[in-house]
Order: sequence, then structure tokens, then C-alpha cells
Amino acid sequence: MQFIIFLLPLLAIFLMMRSQKKRQAQMQSMQTALQPGSGVRTIGGMYALVKAVNDETVELEVAPGVVAHYTKGAIAAVLEPLEYDAIINGRPAEDESDEAVEALDADADEKPLSLSKDEAKVEAKVDAEAPESK
Repeated sequence: MQFIIFLLPLLAIFLMMRSQKKRQAQMQSMQTALQPGSGVRTIGGMYALVKAVNDETVELEVAPGVVAHYTKGAIAAVLEPLEYDAIINGRPAEDESDEAVEALDADADEKPLSLSKDEAKVEAKVDAEAPESK
């Protein structure tokens, strides 16, 4: 019984160290994948383009013509070009683009919403004159 009490904390420590090493390895591989022109997200949630990669720092273009220096550890994720473009420019991803076009076409057929009281009275009068269907 005492052996189990001693063994469980050791097992927990081993599992925590193992998962931490995995995360460090993933972070290291991501940091080596940084290349100029890549889109990234920082740990603060800012999206930027990589302009240059130095030994310990990365130069990020946070706005057109605005370059800031960050440590490599501040990079949370390297994004795919399509994903970065969709986030920055508000463009839907390729698989969503067909659905978005269909939704826009369906919305174009609907009458625009108006908050005018005069138009509301006219619409109510037209609706009252229309025959009811069952």
C-alpha cells in the first residue's frame, strides 16, 4: 500500500515532464519553420508577417511599413498562407467561398430593411389587402 502512495506522485511527475518536453519540441520545430513572408500569430493574439528571422528575434510587419522586433518565443503559431489571408483580409476560406456566394445571392433577393414609419404603413396596408391563403 505504501508503495502505491510513493509510486503515484512519481508517475504524475514523469507524465508532466514528458508532456512539457513534447510542447517544447513542437515550439522548437515551429520556430525553425519561421521564414520571411510567413503569416504568424503572437501570444498576444496579433497577426503579422515575418520580415526577417534573426538568432533570437523575429522582425514582424504589424502594419504596412511598421516593423517590430519580437523574441521567437512570442510567436504562438505559424499560419498557412490561405488562413492568414482569410483572417487579415476577411476573405472566406476556399471551402467556405461557395457557401458565402450562395448566401449573398439569397440575401440580394430579399427586400432591404427600412425603419421608416411611412413605408411600414404602406406595407401593412398592402398586407391587409392581400387575400389570405390557407
